[in-house]
Amino acid sequence: MSTEQIKQLIDRHMPETGLLDTALKGVQLFKVTEAVPCVPAVYDPTVVAIVSGVKEAILDGKRHVYDRHQYMLCPMAMPVEAGTPQASPDNPLLGVMISLDPRVMRELALEVEATAGTMRTPGGTTAQGLALARWDAGFTDALLRLLQLLDNPVDVAVLGPGRLRELYYAVLKGDSGAAATRAFGVGNEIARTIDYLSTRLKEPVTIDDMASQVGMSRAVFHRRFKEATTMSPIQFVKSMRLNNAAMKIAGGMTISEAAWDVGYVSSSQFSREFKRMYGQSPRQWSQEAQIPLSGV
Repeated sequence: MSTEQIKQLIDRHMPETGLLDTALKGVQLFKVTEAVPCVPAVYDPTVVAIVSGVKEAILDGKRHVYDRHQYMLCPMAMPVEAGTPQASPDNPLLGVMISLDPRVMRELALEVEATAGTMRTPGGTTAQGLALARWDAGFTDALLRLLQLLDNPVDVAVLGPGRLRELYYAVLKGDSGAAATRAFGVGNEIARTIDYLSTRLKEPVTIDDMASQVGMSRAVFHRRFKEATTMSPIQFVKSMRLNNAAMKIAGGMTISEAAWDVGYVSSSQFSREFKRMYGQSPRQWSQEAQIPLSGV
């Protein structure tokens, strides 16, 4: 019944299609009624929960398809392809996207690890760029309690931070808890590297630079990074730059501005790598691109 209550809450607040920023910081509701193919996007640390319809996200060729039975966790900034290829007026995509506050997640992850001692986190030990988790009772109840605040601005202001913390804790305790813990708890070197990279897309960054940031040898860093993201560090940087550029172009930025904004000094190199990645030139992309709601 709780899942149906969540659906009714979102539906009530989303009578029209679009993306709605709620009064709860970092919480957005969305409704999509038209099919959108998977296109380049960049996910920040986020949880996406669907109550109606089907959502897709692709990371390095691996397709993640989820619906009301599973939510998606992205614990680190990731270059993905995202879309809603099955959405229609008769089968709309309806859900909620919740940004994860890294500071709060780190505090919770460290507190859980310190309190639990040797307790194993569900789901293994290897970090994942994207993880799917079933809607267990803890997550469902926490999400319902969070969204119920939307009916009262005072409740949002007073109880909002605590309810968000409760939801974060449910994620850490759920099926994707291992991925969340590896990103925010002890041993979160790769997630810290990705944070470092995400703010330096314009700068030339080498593998040695990245490895030195977390005190690893080049070989160990390369192996650990690929385990966590499925991509080599250089491939990851290129994907982040090109996905960001594709989003900027689709949002109206000129091709040369987008290339410069993500660190390319050669327009010909940018065009070559863009076409190799997406199968069409930046100019073709600018004419045809569709971006799903902020990469939902």
